[in-house]
Amino acid sequence: MYDLIVIGAGPGGYEAAAHAGQKGKKVLLIEEKYIGGTCLNVGCIPTKTMLKSAHVYESAKEGAELGVNCSGVEFDMKAMAKRRSEVVATLTAGVEGLLKKSKVEIVTGKAKIIASGKVEANGEVYETANILIATGSKPATPPIPGLDSANVIDSTGILSMDDKIESLCVIGGGVIGLEFASFFNSIGAKVSVVEMLPQIGGALDGEMAKRLMQAMKQKGIEFYVSSRVSKIEGGAVVFTDKDGNEQSVKAEKILCATGRAPVIAGLGLDEAGIAYDRRGIKTDEFGKTNLPGVWACGDVTGRCLLAHSATREGLVAIANMFGGNERMRFDAIPGVVYTNPEVACVGKTEEQLKDEGIAYRKSSMPMAIAGRFTVEYPGEAGTVKVLVGQDYGEILGVHMIGGCGGEFINSAAMMIEMEMTVDEIKQVIFPHPTISEALKETIIRA
Repeated sequence: MYDLIVIGAGPGGYEAAAHAGQKGKKVLLIEEKYIGGTCLNVGCIPTKTMLKSAHVYESAKEGAELGVNCSGVEFDMKAMAKRRSEVVATLTAGVEGLLKKSKVEIVTGKAKIIASGKVEANGEVYETANILIATGSKPATPPIPGLDSANVIDSTGILSMDDKIESLCVIGGGVIGLEFASFFNSIGAKVSVVEMLPQIGGALDGEMAKRLMQAMKQKGIEFYVSSRVSKIEGGAVVFTDKDGNEQSVKAEKILCATGRAPVIAGLGLDEAGIAYDRRGIKTDEFGKTNLPGVWACGDVTGRCLLAHSATREGLVAIANMFGGNERMRFDAIPGVVYTNPEVACVGKTEEQLKDEGIAYRKSSMPMAIAGRFTVEYPGEAGTVKVLVGQDYGEILGVHMIGGCGGEFINSAAMMIEMEMTVDEIKQVIFPHPTISEALKETIIRA
């Protein structure tokens, strides 16, 4: 009899399992494919490894203006792919070590919930007091004719490539599609992005989305927004543009990046009576499903498809299933788009504030107000935008493009979480010279 069975070993699942094990609980972790889940194996980590290589390549080509003369710079796709695999292997070993140290038992196989407190895997039934579902998500497959064409790949398949390509057409201008577009553009491929919505970046603040698209266009990426793909034919993406005209883009490879879907097939949700819809398993703020003793966290709930959110959701569930009283809050979860330039954000967008009728003030400043930005990113532009409450000056949202905003967006997340005001933040000392000073300078002008 286990205290907890975790289904899925992604960031939500393995962190939760390890935490429970460290609390002295008897824990079983069942994973169908690989420890670390999508994020570590075919998501966050390998893609950021690729983007790091692309950044170094671009920096080397532009080194002359910094006094570093490089000649004959080439991008070695195979060497990059080798390093990518090594990074994943190193971090996977680290996760396995954490689970072993936490005394978590691991079973490789497909799990199915057969009743409250009972999970089947590999023909064996395991009994437990609690079940945490953390099966994550997978690339969504839209009903586009020709999607099974030989030159079409998804975000998982593109990571198996170790040869350079001449051209890429990305279907979907969300975060995943934009990051791959940025990478292949950086290493010299001709890149096009076809997006159904009027703006790229999904739920990004509208102003930041416009700035990002403008910056990526300047780097040579073509965008077709408000465009609906009708089919893939003859190695080309055929779509209807915003004016109702049919167009097509031919490319060596076509990346389908139209979002992600929860991994729920075969889990036994219907048989067990666990509530879910097309977005995922329904949970409350404590991580509970409608079935007592069954919890869920991460992408499979469809609430916030970010690894760090999954981790926190899992830890909230662990706390509550073992006598604690914590709840998941989604108001201050930071997000980063690792394109070139980078976008980082947390809290409300201007569009959300307007829709909700919340009175606010806005302050925007160029990142170059911080001297370190000019040093680190010569010739580049960056912007910090801060949204604060009209009456009290509390921080409602922070949105940045340029530089390394993702490295200090957590500061803004804490400001929102702690309901800090402009007057309170004026008393906080930021280190000089750092790009984070741009955040403070923007806030104190709100």
